Amino acid sequence: MRALFINIYKIFLLPHVILYKLSKNKSDIDKDIDRWAIAKGVNGSKIRLLLNFLANSSDFRTVFYFRNRGIISKILNIYCRREKYFIIDTTTKLGGGILTGHPYSTILNAESIGENFYVNHLVTVGEVEGKRPTIGKNVSIYTGAIVIGNITIGDNCIIGAGSVVTKSIPDNCTVVGNPARILNT
Repeated sequence: MRALFINIYKIFLLPHVILYKLSKNKSDIDKDIDRWAIAKGVNGSKIRLLLNFLANSSDFRTVFYFRNRGIISKILNIYCRREKYFIIDTTTKLGGGILTGHPYSTILNAESIGENFYVNHLVTVGEVEGKRPTIGKNVSIYTGAIVIGNITIGDNCIIGAGSVVTKSIPDNCTVVGNPARILNT
């Protein structure tokens, strides 16, 4: 019964396909779709996967609406809601291939976040005195971590659960703790 309801719901999602086709951020959305498809172990055309993720994931919708800001996204959000407790600041430059793991109560407020970013719930990436972090490519931030201030997180880093990062981290590191310390490079 649920599958029938989801398939009917996808009909109402068709305006999203038009938005996707006309999007200036289509290449980043394609990267998001590809990353989600691998993580979920599903195959299909970009349109089919897009409709599937929009129908089943409010956090995917949040990223989709972030990439397609404007009046049309606001209208579509009326009946196809984004995750209201997952906030991406409008000035954040967000690379393609973002993957979320239940990002409830997560705030992303960075100068930039590179491609293939992974984020869990209860994460705060934010500013201190107007200065925001820059996060590299292939970075994963796990549950409850805080990354704040004018710092740089290098490429291929892992920020462990509950870590508080207030200093820059070089490439290829795993950090844990409060205050965060580098485990390995």
